[in-house]
Amino acid sequence: MNVNQQAHMASPYRQPQPALQGYAQPGYGGPPTQYAPYNSPNPGYQQGPTPAGPVRPSPNSGAPPVSAPQGYSQYTQGDVQNGPPTMSSQPHSPPVSQPYLPGSQPAYHQHYGAPHTGMQQMTNQMSGMQVSAPPPAVSGYAPPSSQHQTSVSFSGAPSFPPHSVSSQQNSPATSLTHGQPPSQSPFPGSPSLAQSPFPGAPPPGSQPQYSSTPPLPVSQPQYSSAPPLPVSQPQYSSAPPLPVSQPQYSSAPPASSQPHYPGAQPPPASQAQFPGPSQTSPFHAPPSSFPPTAGAPRHPGVQPMQAPPHSQYLSGPPLPCQPMQGPPLSQQNHVAPGMQGPPAQPAPPGQGQGVQPQQNGAFGQMSGPQPGYGGSYPGPQNYGAQPPPPAAPPQKRLDPDSIPSPQVSAPPAVQKTRHRIDPDAIPSPVQVIEDDQANRSSEPFTTGVRGQAPPLVTTNFQVKDQGNASPSYIRCTAYNFPCTSDMAKQSQVPLAAVIKPLATLPLDEAPPYIVDHGETGPIRCNRCKAYMCPFMQFIEGGRRFQCGFCSCVTEVPPHYFQHLDHTGKRVDCYDRPELSMGTCEFTATVDYCKNNKIPQPPAFIFLIDVSYNAVKSGLVDLICAEMKTLLDYLPRESSEADSCIRVGFVTYNKVLHFYNVKSSLAQPQMMVVSDVADMFVPLLDGFLVNVNESRAVINSLLDQIPEMFADTRETETVFAPVIQAGLEALKAADCAGKLFIFHSSLPIAEAPGKLKNREDKKLVGTDKEKTLFQPQTSFFGNLAKECVAQGCCVDLFLFPNQYVDVATLGVVPSQTGGSVYKYTCFQVPSDGDRFLNDLRRDVQKQVGFDAVMRVRTSTGIRATDFFGDFYMSNTTDVELAGLDCDKAVTVEFRHDDKLSEESGALMQCAVLYTSCSGQRRLRVHNLSVNCCTQLADLYRNCDTDTLINFFAKYAYRSILNSPTKTVRDTLINQSAQILSCYRKNCASPSSAGQLILPECMKLLPVYLNCVLKSDILQPGADISLDDRAYLRQLVTSMDVAESHVFFYPRLLPLQKLDVEGDSLPTAVRASEERLSKGGLYLLENGLHLFLWVGANVQQELLQSVFNTPSFGQIDPSMTNLPVLDNPYSRRLRAIIESFRAERPRYMKLMVVKQDDKLELIFKHFLVEDKSASGGASYVDFLCHMHKEIRQLLS
Repeated sequence: MNVNQQAHMASPYRQPQPALQGYAQPGYGGPPTQYAPYNSPNPGYQQGPTPAGPVRPSPNSGAPPVSAPQGYSQYTQGDVQNGPPTMSSQPHSPPVSQPYLPGSQPAYHQHYGAPHTGMQQMTNQMSGMQVSAPPPAVSGYAPPSSQHQTSVSFSGAPSFPPHSVSSQQNSPATSLTHGQPPSQSPFPGSPSLAQSPFPGAPPPGSQPQYSSTPPLPVSQPQYSSAPPLPVSQPQYSSAPPLPVSQPQYSSAPPASSQPHYPGAQPPPASQAQFPGPSQTSPFHAPPSSFPPTAGAPRHPGVQPMQAPPHSQYLSGPPLPCQPMQGPPLSQQNHVAPGMQGPPAQPAPPGQGQGVQPQQNGAFGQMSGPQPGYGGSYPGPQNYGAQPPPPAAPPQKRLDPDSIPSPQVSAPPAVQKTRHRIDPDAIPSPVQVIEDDQANRSSEPFTTGVRGQAPPLVTTNFQVKDQGNASPSYIRCTAYNFPCTSDMAKQSQVPLAAVIKPLATLPLDEAPPYIVDHGETGPIRCNRCKAYMCPFMQFIEGGRRFQCGFCSCVTEVPPHYFQHLDHTGKRVDCYDRPELSMGTCEFTATVDYCKNNKIPQPPAFIFLIDVSYNAVKSGLVDLICAEMKTLLDYLPRESSEADSCIRVGFVTYNKVLHFYNVKSSLAQPQMMVVSDVADMFVPLLDGFLVNVNESRAVINSLLDQIPEMFADTRETETVFAPVIQAGLEALKAADCAGKLFIFHSSLPIAEAPGKLKNREDKKLVGTDKEKTLFQPQTSFFGNLAKECVAQGCCVDLFLFPNQYVDVATLGVVPSQTGGSVYKYTCFQVPSDGDRFLNDLRRDVQKQVGFDAVMRVRTSTGIRATDFFGDFYMSNTTDVELAGLDCDKAVTVEFRHDDKLSEESGALMQCAVLYTSCSGQRRLRVHNLSVNCCTQLADLYRNCDTDTLINFFAKYAYRSILNSPTKTVRDTLINQSAQILSCYRKNCASPSSAGQLILPECMKLLPVYLNCVLKSDILQPGADISLDDRAYLRQLVTSMDVAESHVFFYPRLLPLQKLDVEGDSLPTAVRASEERLSKGGLYLLENGLHLFLWVGANVQQELLQSVFNTPSFGQIDPSMTNLPVLDNPYSRRLRAIIESFRAERPRYMKLMVVKQDDKLELIFKHFLVEDKSASGGASYVDFLCHMHKEIRQLLS
């Protein structure tokens, strides 16, 4: 069973869009929007003497005076308040998930450090997590910038407010704080000390083991994941020690013992109230001073800036003068009752004066109840225990689902066990996707604004081209490029674009306009040869234009002259697509053709393996039967009735058989070439024919081929001569074209390109592993070069029963812009549908031939590296024998000079290709991005999905030359540098125990972990070398939408399917904890579809879907659901078909019954869990990333 990679949950990609009705005026030039200056909560505030205890970081907003209590909602935008619930609070409803019992998961083999050894060390682990966001601009309050951050606090006083995902808020941030719980007494409602607080939790005396680094000596003040020493000897993270009362920061991966409880619904987000500008807090330092603290050292090379506010989380209730605020509800990241951390140890002596320090470095708790609060923390609920005594009546609070944080009171006699971090409290990909869909799908995305980040790739949105190319064609890792190379190096954010030149647009969106300038051809800059586009500035009354890329001034040809209006634009600007739209297509003149000759229409040649394996599996019969109808659907121009493409046929085993199917013949003729060492085409006339003219002869041939080879005993095959035969045929016809090769076994027959079986699993994990991804011989590389020169693209369909060396056989397809399809152990009943659908789509899809792509940029940056399926004979031109609508090329940019904030950075991708009708065309995509001098602006406008696409392709290419462990470490290190640079230079000062993530990159850790755990970089024992080579090549040419769902699959619960409407059920996160025994779930990753059936699914549901009332009678071998006449069956089958239609490859359905042997394969795609190959869970990896970042900061 092939196990391919995990991917990202995605909603349907792009909805149809109405045709464009004209063009609104694009806006170019001008500096980016300035952010409003930060208004201090009280301009006249004078900072008094420092209070006893550690220095408090600046919070985000002013607090209301004690005399003016604010209404509180946990979901307002601001600091999270963790206090006791009020008497009006409804009981907490737990989140929907399964109880998690310790020891229910396999051991995790990839430790990020040595385990703890002492009891004290084991007790100091992370228990909870907070995720939050700061306030938006309200009346009288303007945040210093619109930077989004997310802050998640791991603390022993866990309050888990939901976490802001909305991209329209001003400045949320994510911070994760690792700490230890403060002192806390046995509360009303808490379990008795002798009890375990949760079913299955270890007894209080026993502590679970954690994988983390051993403690450092007290004398080393640095970030450590060691547990803190006694409070009288604090250990510090990255700064000189503060007063002795400063707590230590500790971090470690969590124990896997946190339970989940079903049922929580997020409260509404409309209850936010914010303090006015005059409300101050004694702990609000004026933002202008912004002193660097232990958590946020300043980088010497960066100008101090007004940092974007992030959510500074307190582990306890706010001080009397602090506002009670919380993040907006956009993510179900609150935790259910009972998730609070254990009571902590007694407060150390000497700290009774003034403000008590929190264990995570934030201030918050007073030694007694605070004004406006209703008594002590109620403690975790004890499910299944005796009802607690009534608590003191708490004060009214707006939101019932907020989770309080403990207050200090008498300490318990025994330290309770720690709990694992709640996965609901860390950034959720599903919630981010849902929020983006809700916030950005209703309004059209107009491309006229420079440097505007588009909606997520999973969001259905309408594009209006007003001067920049649609995100369907180009997506960038960042839409604010750093002005200098030093700044780019400091941030480590890769500057790259994923370009899909021939992407298919939604049905209602108009394809690019075709512009014909006649014999003169497209207008171009004299110096850099950039094509006319909206970035060209017309001067001198329209007689000349200045190039936006190189600033050279060029004469406007007389036939192209037009007057300018009062704004300096040509009066015909909106009548010419090349002047007003980001994408357009030019017809090319003979000067753009090879040898200055108009090209012939291309040809398709089908080369069919007729060896024993292929015939006996039924493959040859299947291909020949399908071909009769498939030839009616060859690609054609929309204006043509019939396709211009000619076709030819070859069969082969150890020798090659060519067929003459000339229309004048009564029967096809076969010619055999047995000298495979010197390949030639034995016939010219009659090999490549027009389908309609030779229909009868072709059908006769397709009927005869299965009969001719039905009794073959030949098991050996050749491969390289097959490609050579197709290449020679195209050379003889003087045209470009595509070879469709159907191949079944390792080519071991005597011939050029003969291969040997080199499968050796002992090399996996060693320094020699890279050789398994390299081709056995250079022969195929040279052959690919010849194919590219002729415009001969190769698509390879593989049907292996054992090792076939995909790494070598795939060289020619990958370098010619072709595709590889793989059907291991092919059987017609189970795999026939997938193969036929793939073949139909491959033959019918839009494709260009003999293509050359060049990316031009404005002065200051240049394209330096390219990733994808292509060949490069120089450093600038990407050559593709074939370029289809699914292929993407990833381009990396580097600085060669300074960029200007005023002019931004421009890029133009021009693709010269031959259309399927033989017409030479030029497709041009233009994109402008902003440039910035502040790191905060860079981190404000990044696209994590594109970043992951780049990282995956970079890593998958690197394994050709480096051990996989080195590649994984490189990815982790670069990502840690990206996040630590943000923390150091952009985030507000805060405790070192907090992991602070930029809002637009808060999913970077979870997606990066999916790449690191992928079968290519961390293979399980059950995946073959061929599968790894196949997946490596597949990802290399993926666009952002495909790589997204490939690494983080989409998992839909089907129990509550709306059978009447068109909406899909809300996806759930890819984790086993999200599966319910009574549920039905559909998982897709772009290559596979799984239907997981829980053991306790209702009989009616089973009857509606499978036509059987019994779980035991479900046939797990079915690949298609039965066609039943009921609303549920119709809706489910429609969803499956819509998923298949969205993806470039047909996804075969696998039905997985709970506890069945296939479930192991299904669980491989639950990417937030630990993997069988030793890959970390999301929670563990987040902790590891935090540790890496802290080491970089220290």
